[in-house]
Amino acid sequence: MKQKEFKRYLVTSALPYANGPIHIGHLAGVYIPADIYVRYLRLAGRDVCFVGGSDEHGVPITIRARQQGVTPQDIVDKYHFQIKESFQRLGISFDVYSRTSSSIHHKTASAFFKKLYDSGKLLEKETEQFYDPETSTFLADRYIVGTCPRCSYNDAYGDQCEKCGSTLSPDELINPRSSISGSIPEKKMTKHWYLPLDEYEPWLREWILEDHKEWKPNVYGQCKSWLDNGLQPRAVSRDLDWGVPVPVEGGQGKVLYVWFDAPIGYISNTIELFPDTWETWWKDKDTKMVHFIGKDNIVFHCIVFPSMLKAHGGYILPENVPANEFLNLEGEKISTSRNWAVWLHQYLDELPGKEDVLRYTLCSTMPETKDNDFTWKDFQARNNNELVAILGNFVNRAVVLTHKYFNGLVPTAGTPTAYDQEVMQSVPGMASALEDYLEHYRFREALKEAMNLARLGNKYLADTEPWKVAKTDMERVATILNFSLQLCARLTVALDPFLPFTTAKLRNILNMPQALPWQDLSRETLLPGGHRLNQPFLLFDKIDNATIETQVAKLKKPEPVKKDVAPALPECTYADFEKMDIRVATVLQAERVPKTEKLLKLTIDTGLDQRVIVSGIAEYYRPEDMTGRQICILANLLPRKIRGVESQGMILMAKEQDGSMRLVSPLEGIGNGAVIG
Repeated sequence: MKQKEFKRYLVTSALPYANGPIHIGHLAGVYIPADIYVRYLRLAGRDVCFVGGSDEHGVPITIRARQQGVTPQDIVDKYHFQIKESFQRLGISFDVYSRTSSSIHHKTASAFFKKLYDSGKLLEKETEQFYDPETSTFLADRYIVGTCPRCSYNDAYGDQCEKCGSTLSPDELINPRSSISGSIPEKKMTKHWYLPLDEYEPWLREWILEDHKEWKPNVYGQCKSWLDNGLQPRAVSRDLDWGVPVPVEGGQGKVLYVWFDAPIGYISNTIELFPDTWETWWKDKDTKMVHFIGKDNIVFHCIVFPSMLKAHGGYILPENVPANEFLNLEGEKISTSRNWAVWLHQYLDELPGKEDVLRYTLCSTMPETKDNDFTWKDFQARNNNELVAILGNFVNRAVVLTHKYFNGLVPTAGTPTAYDQEVMQSVPGMASALEDYLEHYRFREALKEAMNLARLGNKYLADTEPWKVAKTDMERVATILNFSLQLCARLTVALDPFLPFTTAKLRNILNMPQALPWQDLSRETLLPGGHRLNQPFLLFDKIDNATIETQVAKLKKPEPVKKDVAPALPECTYADFEKMDIRVATVLQAERVPKTEKLLKLTIDTGLDQRVIVSGIAEYYRPEDMTGRQICILANLLPRKIRGVESQGMILMAKEQDGSMRLVSPLEGIGNGAVIG
């Protein structure tokens, strides 16, 4: 069956959680394949919009904020900009990279929910949800941990087991507990809104299982498994205070559930880029939408988000969701908690100029249909044995010989031999195979086919030996080098989706100011006779063992002992400690002390009384950060006046090695006046 022709291509990549940096697993699973596909489409003259952005409302963000004693906004601001910069440095060519904390996204997500609500597409019901009695907090799935029923891992989350990868619900966990307080959670009634996925099951069966049998087996198989097990209504709201507020009556204290909120980010980010024409990309059936994701997001992008779009009406649906499996590191699952990862920002700092080496290795080991493994030794081998010895070697020999024999000018080809014709006739077939692989998301095979052009060039030079022929037949040398340089020019096209930094360097060497279109890959003559080349330089250099050993050792190296920790104070007796009345208190009101930069005036409830404490924390915490926050105080410190205000106590703070200060905060929900000791 002939493929449908589309006028434009909308390509999205999974929104990374802005609670930590990007690692190579993210790159191999989502962002490298997406960027390869988009760069190919642009070269082919297609109208493309590549949408990315940070998911800033996930529970992992609130967990990270709680751990660090800062606000969720502090966390997302830090990691959003770090992630965005890292992508730019690696050459991930987004047309827009925005964030779900933006005002445009809040407006878009609210309107989407409201449309479903007003049209009766959502169920409203009260259900029992897990509740932490110690902190008086409803627990999102990620705040519940317990034993995985599939693999018996003791610290599985309520939505997923990070060890075996199983998708879970809190009710499935064995011996669940709150990750906030460690207490056993209770069930408590709360009202929420649900998307009735079961109502869309017949339509999904036809749309996926009948109309999209071309989807990758891992994607199609997971969708079929979900559908065969039967779909259930899925909540679209949560009892949280961080996210997009539920915009209807009764939604106070509730936000849109992150799985509902995040994919709408694709829409809101497109609106941010094209405020007047965004509907062309999302509602015109001549647009092809492709989602690039990891396997842990298959159900959301193939079942949930399409059901949301169907329920809303007017939107196109994804034509393909080429999800990848997971990438392991040195034979083990990547683990951010124990720092078993290669972080992108660190790689870029420590191995400057080797962006394309990472892109090449991750594409070569891309986990397209099954989990795969990244090792530093393989990284070194691919650089030294392929990029240096094959691609770099071919280009360097062709250009150096041209400078040696023809003063850097592309020689005019003479009459080709039978061998020349045989080699030249193989190129269109390689170009066609490369294009077919790219169109069908088979990027590992596509990269091999692109590199085959360099292998062909290397073999051609080795077989024809122009350095020997030059002693007797310069006309023959001219033909050999002309053909070799045409292959070099073709490589600027064939490798551009994969190695954009390298092809830019190669165009510089070949003195090609503009990138060539994809169609030129099959054209015989790209560099005319007499065209002047620039001076050659090495596209790649070898990576030595010491560099690799440093990276491997860093993985297994324990956390260094900080040598600048403040020295211990002299011993004290228990009687000395008993004199300190340390209690839990809640900040009722916070304001800056006039004409000061560092002082905050805090009105607090100690459980015994209400009092005022003046504290020099304004450079670390804003007044709005403090109001409603629980703190620990030294309650029996003698009062003293600070800038005319009597301060009755002292806040407990922790001083970091860099001199910054952090609050020592109790677990939420501990009663005011609780004694610490």
